[in-house]
Amino acid sequence: MKVPCHIAIIMDGNGRWAQSKGLPRIAGHHEGAKRIKEIVREAKTLGVKVLTIFAFSTENWDRPKKEIDFLFKYLEDFIKNYRAELMRERIKVNFIGRRDRIKPPIIKKMQELEAVTNANDAFVFNIALDYGGRWDILQAARQLIDDCRSGVITLDAVSEDTFKNYLAIKNLPDPDLLIRTSGEERISNFLLWNLAYAELYFTQIYWPDFNKEELKKAVSAYADRERRFGQIYG
Repeated sequence: MKVPCHIAIIMDGNGRWAQSKGLPRIAGHHEGAKRIKEIVREAKTLGVKVLTIFAFSTENWDRPKKEIDFLFKYLEDFIKNYRAELMRERIKVNFIGRRDRIKPPIIKKMQELEAVTNANDAFVFNIALDYGGRWDILQAARQLIDDCRSGVITLDAVSEDTFKNYLAIKNLPDPDLLIRTSGEERISNFLLWNLAYAELYFTQIYWPDFNKEELKKAVSAYADRERRFGQIYG
């Protein structure tokens, strides 16, 4: 079966999952958090090389404080409790997104996890945190302009490939497959540059119910598609 090298996931529907069961929204986030390790493990087992999840967008700061506090508390627990498995499975972790609005103690823990897993070479796990696609392109353009002004790169040398290396996921391959759960069918400001030719897979399943079997379904659907990249075949 043809397996995507890089999968990106918009993990949507935690709140609606909880509401459908008469539970508080926090319960949905708690259950959804359990799926992350399962999906990382299964993606690696299937032969995927890179997984990027949309954990917290630049717009999510408008959510209730209780939800935000839970998400960052889970992040701290994740960093603490997942480190041994990451090292054992040789998984490299990157956090992509803004860092100026996250509390310094959490930033320190993120940086420590990135440093300790940096040499791991079996799988790359990107966590998009306070991330937005428009922010990503804008900060890349600003850095590129600064480098042109300082002589690091000439304007004539700027190409799509050089610009891509200023983006958050830099030299990693672009996603082959984007999965979005909960029935929404849009990319919501996620990896706008990098998703240009990704196959899109939308499912009605809420994220807390998106288990390894659902991931296999998405990969199987991807395998049945013919990727043309704007060209004509046949």
